Order: sequence, then C-alpha cells, then structure tokens
Amino acid sequence: MRAIWKGAVSFGLVSIGVKVYSATEEKDIRFHQVHREDGGRIRYKRTCSVCGEEVTYDDIAKGYDIGGGEMVILTDEDFAELPLTTSHAIDVLEFVPAEQVDPILYNKAYFLEPEGSATKPYVLLRDALADSERVAIVKVALRQREQLATLRVREGVLLLNTMLWPDEIRQPDFGFLDEDLKVRPPELAMASSLIDSMAGEFEPDAFTDDYRAALQEVIDAKVEGREVVQPEEEEAAPAAAVDLMAALKASVDRARAARGEAPEGGAGEPTPISAARSAQKAAKATKAPAKKAAEKKAPAKKAPAKKAAEKKAEPAKKTAAKKTAARKAPAKKAEKKAAPRKTA
Repeated sequence: MRAIWKGAVSFGLVSIGVKVYSATEEKDIRFHQVHREDGGRIRYKRTCSVCGEEVTYDDIAKGYDIGGGEMVILTDEDFAELPLTTSHAIDVLEFVPAEQVDPILYNKAYFLEPEGSATKPYVLLRDALADSERVAIVKVALRQREQLATLRVREGVLLLNTMLWPDEIRQPDFGFLDEDLKVRPPELAMASSLIDSMAGEFEPDAFTDDYRAALQEVIDAKVEGREVVQPEEEEAAPAAAVDLMAALKASVDRARAARGEAPEGGAGEPTPISAARSAQKAAKATKAPAKKAAEKKAPAKKAPAKKAAEKKAEPAKKTAAKKTAARKAPAKKAEKKAAPRKTA
C-alpha cells in the first residue's frame, strides 16, 4: 500500500506521527471506451468553450458560477491562503459511544500506521480506545477539505472513518409518510415470525458479487476463444529535438513512412502501413501483365473460329445454289414441251 497522507494524531499534549492509507478498494471490472470497429481507445481532450484551444492541467483553474453567466475564478494561491488548522494534524475533539454515530454519516475508511518512534504512543491510544468502548470524534484535512471523522480500533489498527457533515444528509420527503396507514396485529405478527425464521449471524465472507463473477466468466470465455481485438499501437509523441534539422528529418521520415516509402537515406524496416501498401502495389503489378496477356490471347483464339465458320458457310451456300438450279432445270424443260400445243 502507498501512503496518501502524513501527519499526526493530536491527543491532548501527545502527538503521534502517522501515515494514512486507503482501507478499501473497489473490485468493479473496469472497461475502456473503444471504437467498435477496431478496438482503438477513445480519447477526450480538454478544450476551452470560448477559444476552442486544448488546455493543459497547468492552465486549469477552479471556477464558481455566481449566475447570470458570470464566473469567479479561484487559483491554487487562493486555496493556499485558507486557514486549515488541521492541515497536518488529526485533532481529537471528544470520545463518544459508537452507537451514537449514525452509519449514514460514514464516508471513507483509512488505516493509520505509526511513523518512526511513534509506535508506543500509538499502541497506548489504541488500547485505551478499545477499553473505553468508545470512538474518537476528530477533525482532519484531506485533499484541501476539512472533514469530520471518527477513530476506532479494527484488527489492532486505528481506523479513520471520514464522515459527512450533518447538512450534507438529505431529509426524506415522500408522500406516504403523511398517509394514515395502519397495520393489523396479525400482519405484524406474521412479519415478525418471518424475520425470526431468517435470523442469523452476519458473516461478510458468505456473500459474493455474482454479477461480477458472471461478467468475469464472459471475459475469460472470450479470451480463451481468442475473441480479442488488439488495436494498433499508438505512435509515441517524438521528444523535443535538439536542433531544427533533426526535427525536420524526423518529420520527413514519418511522412515517408505514412506513404509507404522508405526513409531518406535507406530502406529501413517496413512499417505495418508501408508493408500493406507494398503488398497492394505488388498485387497490382502482378495483375497488370496477366491482364494484358489475356487480352492478346483472346483475339487469336477467336479469329480461327471466325474463319472456320466462314469456310463452312461457303460450301453450304454453294450446295444450296446447286440444289436450287437442279430444281429449276426440269421446270424449264416442261415448259418447252408444252409450247407446240398452242398452234392448233
């Protein structure tokens, strides 16, 4: 674990140096927003709504909207001047029974570790707090915000629970609270019987996040089935060049690589883009001669077929002409024989 804060627990005239660690962590399965087509990460830029320029973190300040389109801008210097008396201390205010603290007030939990030679006073406060069966009400400033918190003992370690301020708790305002609804004694007795039948001892380890487990199974199944998309690696931004010529040369080489050409002064290693384009060029170069050869061979094959058809057609025409002439010849002889009968 990594300490997120260092300070001291102020207990009367005793000061106990401590380190603060986050006591909890979320186990949700986190996802990135990606492009559905190729799995590329979706990036967001911080741009100004007035000038449209991209803004770095160093140029970002906090603004408080006072209405009417007006904004009050606060800088880091404004926050540094605020009086935080607990900026590096956990001030113990009082000790109260634990049951008097409403659980709705609890926010986040942190472990406290003694620092350096503060181990003995740390153990002293821990044991005294455990024997008193009370919790300590303290004030602490974390992340430039003063918060109310409690100190109690958990598994031999002081646990700091930050709390919400009372005015941060909402009041329930629901219509049914004003309705005059009465529950009959038999109904109440039956509900109480059901509660008694389901009574038990709370064991947190007996409960699991079934949704997270099912989602993890889906992810594992996709990994085993190799349904994994590996987007192309993003090119890292070039470091600041030592001189102008180096920057220009790097820009030229990058532009050549984007066009699939070799860098100036050598062939260099092919990039994924250049390799793909080279393959496309090679495929086109292979198809072009094959296409021309096919065009040359095609007429040569069609010409003999055409001539053969013409040669076959000529004898057929001659044969048909001879048959026609043979049919006409007897008809003419018959006409000559019939001609003398006209003299009578």
